[in-house]
Amino acid sequence: MTETTVTETTATETTTTDPIKVDIWSDVQCPWCYIGKRKFEAGVALFDGTVEVEYHSFELAPDTPVDFVGNAVDYMSQRKGMPVDQVQKMLENVTAVAASVGLEYDYDSVHQTNTVISHELLHYAKAHGRQLDMVERLLKAYFIDGRHVGRIEDLADLAAEIGLDRADVVRSLTAHEHLAAVKADVAQAGAYGIQGVPFFVIDGRYGISGAQDATAFTQALDQVSAERLADGSTDSVSA
Repeated sequence: MTETTVTETTATETTTTDPIKVDIWSDVQCPWCYIGKRKFEAGVALFDGTVEVEYHSFELAPDTPVDFVGNAVDYMSQRKGMPVDQVQKMLENVTAVAASVGLEYDYDSVHQTNTVISHELLHYAKAHGRQLDMVERLLKAYFIDGRHVGRIEDLADLAAEIGLDRADVVRSLTAHEHLAAVKADVAQAGAYGIQGVPFFVIDGRYGISGAQDATAFTQALDQVSAERLADGSTDSVSA
């Protein structure tokens, strides 16, 4: 078995091979997106081939204020009209699932916010070849570190932590340089009929909804690889 590699797409990147492309729609404040990311990564690790990943924007709650007054329990209770004790049990459940894949969610420290600017940052990071690193940093910042991911200055700090130019990030986000790209992602999700995230599109052929087990991703990648071989595209994936 050859070593599996994961790369990311940029506007200028070219490759001599044809890896299996996986497009992932997610939101920074989606707990299942972080869990699904870990399960997807585990599935890729079991796959004998090369995978190229690109993240796309999806806003779960575009009407959320940048600075929501209250904690995660307050937000869920108000937004979904659920009793507080039911929300607490739900968050305890998702925290336990997150722990099962090595993530230590801290809902007591979460800053509920509007995520549109964080999506703009992800497009900025993509343009600079660092989208995958930025996705991971934002998810960790939100669910584990208790950082704010809805304000430009805070986002610029996080971007600087992965080596991006802080001043240029502030410039880009202030100008909403990548807002159109965010909206295009959201529109594409609507065209695909995506109603929830995470949502994974494998090679433009198969869709996987939710934080499925790692084996589901491996099986989908194996199936695409086998179909390419059957079509005679023997050099599309690494042997």
